[in-house]
Amino acid sequence: MSAWVLPDHIADVLPSEARHIEELRRDLLDMARCYGYELVMPPLLEHLESLLTGTGQALSLQTFKLVDQLSGRSMGLRADTTPQVARIDAHLLNRRGVARLCYCGPVLHTRPASPHATREPLQLGAEIYGHAGLEADLEALQLALDCLRAANLPNFTVDMADVRIVSALLADVNADAETLAQVHAALAAKDVTALTQLTQDFPAASRQGLLALLQLYGDVSVLDQAEKVLPPLPALREALSNLKWLASHLEGTQLSFDLADLRGYAYYSGVRFAVYAEGASDALLRGGRYDEVGAVFGRKRPAVGFSLDLKTLVGAVGARALRAAIRAPWGESPALRQAIARLRGQGETVVCVLPGHESEIDEFQCDRELIEVAGQWVLSAI
Repeated sequence: MSAWVLPDHIADVLPSEARHIEELRRDLLDMARCYGYELVMPPLLEHLESLLTGTGQALSLQTFKLVDQLSGRSMGLRADTTPQVARIDAHLLNRRGVARLCYCGPVLHTRPASPHATREPLQLGAEIYGHAGLEADLEALQLALDCLRAANLPNFTVDMADVRIVSALLADVNADAETLAQVHAALAAKDVTALTQLTQDFPAASRQGLLALLQLYGDVSVLDQAEKVLPPLPALREALSNLKWLASHLEGTQLSFDLADLRGYAYYSGVRFAVYAEGASDALLRGGRYDEVGAVFGRKRPAVGFSLDLKTLVGAVGARALRAAIRAPWGESPALRQAIARLRGQGETVVCVLPGHESEIDEFQCDRELIEVAGQWVLSAI
């Protein structure tokens, strides 16, 4: 095998795409800052027990594991940043009130999330800690949508559900973890046959409710239908009420609901949402409420947020126009060097053409050039 061949689902990012990703990163982090979110930078590598405690088996299977040569302890390369941010909120910041945190950095997956996905996503996210009310859920949703609008993503749909609906229907079920995992898989796949077999010994109300969930997907009218056909359990009714309230504050956004959908990380504890766009094979953004995520760090705090992969997002939005640049000759003249330095100090991109390379084309769109006129270096349109 050639030494320069990269592992499967790992790729270099070349200049044009890298420029687009970096511009998106800046725009989206600036959007988060406009909402009052502070940037944090968790490490890529952590002790395994800190990285995975309380996150569920699915995330453990996605995590690369290794042995620390200094301590001999097991370590992991993060597959998701949210548990790390929860640790920062719980132990390092330890604020009594609301904390708004955002981040952007690479994560590593042992397996790709979909056939064409990268195993090295560039994960960007924002999380709000310390407020249990729906106001925080709405803020996270609005920030997520504003980020996608800032990226110029066209025609997207927000799909919503609440994990408490399924949890309430399973509350009185005496089943082992493997059976419950199979139930969750059958719900996600809308597999009536499998779900019928798996729930044959469940209490009648739970069984009927779970089977009814397979038909409860569509527009906002699904919520009214769910109130009619699902058992009147308090947690279930609260979940439906919360979804209605959020939907009423997202007018103008295309919404859908799939009350059987539990996809995403196992730590979600309430409302969860995902954003889909035409041409994308999977969700471009996922988020929701995860009030339990900080409990393993000794500080259970209300929490809600979202994350996305910038590498995936950049493939779903249109290419951006190149930023205008200036072409300049290479030379040792102090006046030329000062003119170039002055333009760069003003934020301009100035590309010096090295001797013998005057006819080459590069990534930058030069619409002006620096020329000498009567002993002065001035800009001229190309």
